[in-house]
Amino acid sequence: MDEIKTAFDNQAQLDRIKAYIIEGELLYAVYDCKGAGTGFVGVTDRRVIFYDQGTFMNKTKKMISIPFNRVIGVASADEGLLFKSSEITLLTAAGNFQFEFRGSEKAHWVYKHILNQILNQASPQFPG
Repeated sequence: MDEIKTAFDNQAQLDRIKAYIIEGELLYAVYDCKGAGTGFVGVTDRRVIFYDQGTFMNKTKKMISIPFNRVIGVASADEGLLFKSSEITLLTAAGNFQFEFRGSEKAHWVYKHILNQILNQASPQFPG
């Protein structure tokens, strides 16, 4: 099987995320983020991985993984008729995580990928 080509903004960020990829997982993209808090976001076939740089008061830096089966929804900022925003929000039971990408096309791809992953998860089977 051919190796996929990972889209990325920064080689150092790509290398950092690769250290967290588990065997058999496919890494599709690593994108740099704007604003305080999140430094960069990785998107795989199984989860979203992001680097939390901490806040001004809390300097703790951590890599956070959110499996798609723990994502409740994904939202994008509405800036007109077409998707022009570079900001998405990941809605999870643990809270909401906001990411502002460097370019609307990157945010749009991440939004569509996450939405596709959560919509195509196996539906729970209820006893009948």
